[in-house]
Amino acid sequence: MNRIVVSTSKYLVAILLAFVLASPIKSQVGLREALDFDGDGKADFSTFRPDNNFWYVLGSLGNVIIQPWGLANDDFLTPGDFNGDNVADIAVWRDTTGVWYILNSGTFTATILQWGTTGDEPVARDYDGDGKTDYAVVRRSNGQMTWWVLRSSDGGFSATQWGLSTDYTVPGDYDGDGKYDIAIQRPGATPTSNATYYILQTTDGVKITQFGFGTDLAVPGDYDGDGKTDLAIVREGATANDQLTWHFLRSSDNSWYYIQYGLTGTDVIAQGDYNGDGKTDLAIWRNTDGSFYVLSSIDYSLLILQWGIPNDYPVAGYDTH
Repeated sequence: MNRIVVSTSKYLVAILLAFVLASPIKSQVGLREALDFDGDGKADFSTFRPDNNFWYVLGSLGNVIIQPWGLANDDFLTPGDFNGDNVADIAVWRDTTGVWYILNSGTFTATILQWGTTGDEPVARDYDGDGKTDYAVVRRSNGQMTWWVLRSSDGGFSATQWGLSTDYTVPGDYDGDGKYDIAIQRPGATPTSNATYYILQTTDGVKITQFGFGTDLAVPGDYDGDGKTDLAIVREGATANDQLTWHFLRSSDNSWYYIQYGLTGTDVIAQGDYNGDGKTDLAIWRNTDGSFYVLSSIDYSLLILQWGIPNDYPVAGYDTH
């Protein structure tokens, strides 16, 4: 989980390799709506600046949002479509109080709600499939992990024990039914042992898959455009100058792909559907020059866009675990 001011591993674009994906089918909107601040079906370039607690959003329609929201030392970035208008809301969860602060799109009114306690991990997603992001936290206690979800569809809540306290959260819509599934990544016994994913799907039952190592970073997304979240990880190198490797297990045909893209020491992962084709694009934000580097899933071209300054944090990094 990523606290706003935590210095996470970063990556530098170094190599472009051909990465063949299936043609897009129906996009799972929930996989990108948390980053779509203008409602045009594309993830927008956005950063948070710890020095002044401002969000900086460059909409794909050319609109710019500059908004103070949150506290760098206390809050977690939790963007999502909490009001169901198909536009991302600026949002944070405060660890010291367990309170959510949502800046509603359109009206720019605030919603403040207590859900969770200090030490929880925010995992706000659309778990009931009503088109709204649900307030949700994971609580680790007594060696177990419990998912507390406040449903927006009926105001009820669920408490689901799923995972161990040492596991990592990897929620996603793995069965493509429009509802996010509770899921965890469990590290192996050693750093080079296989990690195991345990996914509690809402329609297809429990899915257990070994994929990657426990030290890999999970980077969920719909990389093949079939409307389902794919298992995907980024593996860091041993030194700051080593390349990182992205690995994908495509849900459309269960095939495995990998690509070397970046260096371990300098960039932050920022995957998202920036071109609106229904596929997640490989992307990083480079801390040294404040630029996004996006490898398009359409024609594999590289888009470089300067947005931000060194020591900002890309909002898209909230979905890297």
